[in-house]
Amino acid sequence: MAKQVVQLTITEALAEIKTTQKRIESKRENMLRYLARESRVKDPMEQEGGSTTFIKQERQAVADLEQRIVNIRTAIQEVNLKTELNLCGVARTLSEWLTWRREVAQGQKAFIAKMIGGVNQIRTQVMKEGRKFTDKESESSAPTDVIVHVNEKQLLDESERLEQTLGELDGKLSLLNATTTIKL
Repeated sequence: MAKQVVQLTITEALAEIKTTQKRIESKRENMLRYLARESRVKDPMEQEGGSTTFIKQERQAVADLEQRIVNIRTAIQEVNLKTELNLCGVARTLSEWLTWRREVAQGQKAFIAKMIGGVNQIRTQVMKEGRKFTDKESESSAPTDVIVHVNEKQLLDESERLEQTLGELDGKLSLLNATTTIKL
């Protein structure tokens, strides 16, 4: 008998994964009740072939459900490796964008915030001490002047672009997940 191909949106597939995980957990809990019994107690699964058979069948069912999760995730990965998305002038595959969001974006965001905070802290300290704070080294600079080595406007713009990219990414992912299909 030929295996039936099912088409799902990524959103549906992700929802199925959650449902499948709950089913697996439920089956595991049910099996635990029938691991052992005293020999004088009647087997509660006698009508279904006995507890041993029940556990064997349920373990096979769990293995099949686990494989379904693997198949769904693999199908999603395959689509994500092929689907390209252009955000803020940067083109990457969905897989690359997801990796960037998970592994890179938060570090970039935190570092930019630290740089902005560091410059602000230095400025506050310098002004409190009555010294001059500048972003340009000139001949008229006093030896006690503090020169900042980053363009503050560019840092703020970079922070804003990063937030814009993350926001657009979330919106586009939601749309793509609702419209992109996988085959199982």
